[in-house]
Amino acid sequence: MKISIITSVYNNESTLEQAIKSVLSQSYSDIEYIVIDGGSTDKTPQIINKYKNKISKIISEPDKGIYDGLNKGIKLATGDAIAFLHSDDIYEDEHVIQKVVDEFANKSVDAVYGDLVYVKKDDDRSIVRYWKSCLFKRNKMKLGWMPPHPTLFIKKEIYKKYGLFDLEYSISADYELILRFFWKYQITSSYIPSVLYRMRFGGASNRSLLNIMKKSLEDLRAIRCYKVGVFSVLVFKNVLKISQYFIKRKSV
Repeated sequence: MKISIITSVYNNESTLEQAIKSVLSQSYSDIEYIVIDGGSTDKTPQIINKYKNKISKIISEPDKGIYDGLNKGIKLATGDAIAFLHSDDIYEDEHVIQKVVDEFANKSVDAVYGDLVYVKKDDDRSIVRYWKSCLFKRNKMKLGWMPPHPTLFIKKEIYKKYGLFDLEYSISADYELILRFFWKYQITSSYIPSVLYRMRFGGASNRSLLNIMKKSLEDLRAIRCYKVGVFSVLVFKNVLKISQYFIKRKSV
């Protein structure tokens, strides 16, 4: 099984190399790694060039933001399943992709996901928040539940059938895509009960009060679009986020 991993980056010289190394260090070998640079003006292009012989495909040109970059990557991908590793983030260890491939091999599903930890921006071993997931149940989405989107590995055929990221959503395109795939089209999935992904705290959606408000409005728009519920879904979604700060991971 070939896995396509896509990194969309713009002016992120500080953490990009660690993200690239996280992919290249995976024990599973059948990986297609695609890096989409949105026309960076810092040292990002030099970092990508340093690893060009180990990166399967590289695009460097202006884009319309991270979701546009990810869509470009999806269109280029030739893997059986597609995942995203953002330029701020890393995989939990070198065996993550092997675990995912084994799960696909053992289960006849469209997607695989696991747990995620948010870590301090300057210390990827210091956990701020633990996104502990669970087995998928459709009705949970009415209570604001969703699988941790950075941990999602989704078969390429699903993107072909049901579409890419909707660029009308500037911050919540990942949530809209999850509602479209899991709620509207009811794709099948399997859950790996272990941490797969380390995400640096402080993403675009919570960098400012304006962004938080914008994300909430986009979330609500997606909820209404797919008739998942009403405003209460958004409230539950945010309550679940707060609870994650109090979940303690047994080992780090």
